[in-house]
Amino acid sequence: MPDLTPLYTLLSHVIPLDCMQARFMQQAMLGLLLLAPMCAAMGVQVVNLRMAFFSDAISHSAFVGVALGLLLGVNAHLAMAGFALLVGVGIVAAARRTSLSSDTVIGVFFSAAVAFGLAVVSRDRNAARNVQAFLYGDILTISNTEIWCLIALFVALLVFQWVGFNRLLFIGLNASLAEAHAVRVRFWQYLFAALLSLVVMFAVWAVGVLLVTALLIVPAAAARNLARTAGAMFWWALGISWIAAVAGLLISAQPWARTATGATVVLVASFCFALSLIAKRR
Repeated sequence: MPDLTPLYTLLSHVIPLDCMQARFMQQAMLGLLLLAPMCAAMGVQVVNLRMAFFSDAISHSAFVGVALGLLLGVNAHLAMAGFALLVGVGIVAAARRTSLSSDTVIGVFFSAAVAFGLAVVSRDRNAARNVQAFLYGDILTISNTEIWCLIALFVALLVFQWVGFNRLLFIGLNASLAEAHAVRVRFWQYLFAALLSLVVMFAVWAVGVLLVTALLIVPAAAARNLARTAGAMFWWALGISWIAAVAGLLISAQPWARTATGATVVLVASFCFALSLIAKRR
């Protein structure tokens, strides 16, 4: 794989702080600069499609992915991504084939995934310790290989948003009407679920299972308070996510803070949401 050293050097010059001279901080910053806008972009559609619970179900399937990876001797990250894809596509397929509401279907998958993961993990203490790491996440341990995976997903998501943003907006407003206007609703729903599942799994590595939904929802919710159009909401969400990512990482690295990076990023995003409420009232 190509060397990412020039990018790391650029980051250390752009942000000339002592903490940014360490390679692991440069890797974490690059990872967050890639991951945060992906979460924000998908979060806009999660809000518009009313699918916040969906991302929660996907993130909690990380339990099963890690457990299966340990049982089968497969890399835990690959197992997480593979199982997340199965859960995401399975939820969409079940919702389309039954008369149950989407929330009900998601609730069933959510409960089954968490229960199965906990059942497997409870049999092995080593597995329990490994799963605990995914509860909180740690972007500071991201590797070059994972950053290249993020870059590939970023490019795929960029193309997806360029082609499908208006179509997904139409589907969120009225899926039946979108289908009547020749929008391939089924295709876009499955593709969105698959990409969202992958984004959520990367977000789990960064901020953990407990905060991954916040990383998706909070920037999009703040953007909705500030924007007057769907396009403006998209760009506001990206800007807020980048602010939260950079400020959260830098604050967490300060000696007076010493807080978890993922939690600090979400706290900064939540502060931006509070400011957006004030701005909306005025």
